[in-house]
Amino acid sequence: MSEGIDQSGINSVAWKACDTFRGVIDPSEYKNYILVFLFLKYISDLKKDRIEEYRKKYGDDKERIRYKMKFENFQLPDGCTYEDIYQQRNDVDIGDKINIALTRIEEANKAKLEGVFRNIDFNSETALGQTKERNRRLKHLIEDFSDPKLDLRPSMIGDIDVIGNTYEYLISHFASDAGKKGGEFYTPAEVSKLISKLVEPKKGDRICDPTVGSGSLLIKVAREVGSEDYALYGQELNGSTWALCKMNMFLHGVNNAQIEWGDTINNPKLIEGDTLMKFNVVVANPPFSLDKWGAEEAGSDRYRRFHRGIPPKSKGDYAFITHMIETMNETDGRVGVVVPHGVLFRGSSEGKIRKQFIEENLLDAVIGLPSQLFFGTGIPAAILVFKKNRTTTDVLFIDASSEFEKGKKQNKLRDEDLEKIISTYKEYKTIEKYSYQATLNEIIENDFNLNIPRYVDTFEEEEEVDIPATQRKIEDLEEELVEVRKKMTGYLKELGLYE
Repeated sequence: MSEGIDQSGINSVAWKACDTFRGVIDPSEYKNYILVFLFLKYISDLKKDRIEEYRKKYGDDKERIRYKMKFENFQLPDGCTYEDIYQQRNDVDIGDKINIALTRIEEANKAKLEGVFRNIDFNSETALGQTKERNRRLKHLIEDFSDPKLDLRPSMIGDIDVIGNTYEYLISHFASDAGKKGGEFYTPAEVSKLISKLVEPKKGDRICDPTVGSGSLLIKVAREVGSEDYALYGQELNGSTWALCKMNMFLHGVNNAQIEWGDTINNPKLIEGDTLMKFNVVVANPPFSLDKWGAEEAGSDRYRRFHRGIPPKSKGDYAFITHMIETMNETDGRVGVVVPHGVLFRGSSEGKIRKQFIEENLLDAVIGLPSQLFFGTGIPAAILVFKKNRTTTDVLFIDASSEFEKGKKQNKLRDEDLEKIISTYKEYKTIEKYSYQATLNEIIENDFNLNIPRYVDTFEEEEEVDIPATQRKIEDLEEELVEVRKKMTGYLKELGLYE
């Protein structure tokens, strides 16, 4: 990486660009404008770099350079670069011009970007204000990205995944600022890392996230493979978030991802022939206890996903889990899914579905996480790991809820916390007050209730209280309090504030 170009510097400049929108637009909305501009700046700098390389090779032969550029992996039409937009930043119709440029970029790269910019309107009065205010904000945004620190040419930043890292940095900060809405498009990095280690992706795997969000979890799992011999799949309901995911894949250099837009439960798009596509690895951080998820239509589901039972219409947790289970490869399928703790013990239809999963010997581990790890909710969550063709009927329970780094807004799993969870799971062992390898009979005795405290005893005996000594201490404190009150009364009298 060139001197003066560093990850933290790029991050800070990109984050500062958000000042244009803070206090005016919700972070869950303005993230789209910032991230699109980061994308535009990068592909513009990439084009600039490639042209310079061809100039060194072919001199001033513009026709030959133009011909060579036609075969580049990504096409950026003339008049659509960041520099072109910068030159027009004072135009009264700048919002329209940005929209037109993005449409032309999309049309030139249909296989990668079709539909990506349709939900992002730089001429929106509702989002960006009336003409004068809108133009002022857009001008500031454009100028923010002209900072020399944001020179994103590959020749300047080297082989390090600076753009992908910056994108992740921004998304994580947007998620934090967006509060509850933040959890809809981002899974904290350390949780993504944990899940990626638990499901152990390998070369040749098909990997899927049916609630993919901005793609952070899916990319982490892909990176765990250790090569580019994998195929990624995802589906996302929110159109803007789907667009972010498509751009995220491109910026991370992931070219083998099929990301669909739509409702995974009610309209699954990852289909082969007339059946659901099957995957070696399925991961997800679905919305917790989603209301109105589509229970009314589940009984007539053409893919027969709900043959174990239909989850409650006000809690869609088991709808997502069931979908994931049904899309597992029959030979070596693995699932890692984040769930609220209610999934572990709630009764009725959820209890019946849970029982069948256990009787089918699919559940491999239950891992309790600390509270306040996820954006938008302070409740503790758990990770469920499912596997096909297990060699044991035991289930491992891990209580990792008390080992973490406390933060002001969000708590965080440290490297040592992650390592302990991962090593305990891989060794599949009981550790006093931390983990327990439960037999199927023990789970049956607990009526298929998976509440972690039923299996992992974390109770700490309190020291015996010396009651007489405690009583004497209370009496001493009461005497001190009488003296303090006398002194306070004297001071107040001296000041004429007490009669």
